[in-house]
Amino acid sequence: MNLRHLEMRLERLAGFARPSARLEQYQTPPAVAARLLFHAYMQGAIEGRAVCDLGCGTGILACGAALLGASSVVGIDIDPGAVAAARKNADAVDAQIGFLVGDVRDEGFDWSSLRCDTVVMNPPFGAQKAHADRPFIDRSLQLASEVYGIFNGGSSPFVAAYTEGRAAVEEVIACSFPMRRTFAHHRKDRADIAVEVIHYRRI
Repeated sequence: MNLRHLEMRLERLAGFARPSARLEQYQTPPAVAARLLFHAYMQGAIEGRAVCDLGCGTGILACGAALLGASSVVGIDIDPGAVAAARKNADAVDAQIGFLVGDVRDEGFDWSSLRCDTVVMNPPFGAQKAHADRPFIDRSLQLASEVYGIFNGGSSPFVAAYTEGRAAVEEVIACSFPMRRTFAHHRKDRADIAVEVIHYRRI
């Protein structure tokens, strides 16, 4: 499967029925999801690997990982409604994915059961709650040695500093994140947000 074919498959997936501004539930654009996944795939981090989609939302990254031949895929999200939508999306692409409801901040959750080779994620950018991405970074490094995440543009120095001594930023890929009008406070039908796909590796 090439990059364009993957993007086309992901374009068919459903988004959030009732997105939450508090949870920053913006649908990950298929083009950005496909770029992250195909890049990880080309680096040997997807095919034949155990993958976890952390904060999976409606499961676009999880579904893409399954389509690219991951040996197993698990997605976890705090929102039961999003998890239900993710299960439907997995069924739509005939992907065997385990989805769970859980909070990345919950220390009582059995995280050892989700240890994997690669984490993919699109964590909150922190627009509604400052530092909302930090628990995702922390948990990703507990679960996997390789992490590919979508972050707000200009976040790579922060990620490098925050993970110092725990991980090394391997590469940063600049992308445009087309965000459509989703919530009442949005003024434009579409805004193109600068984001970075950051690949960091546990040390």
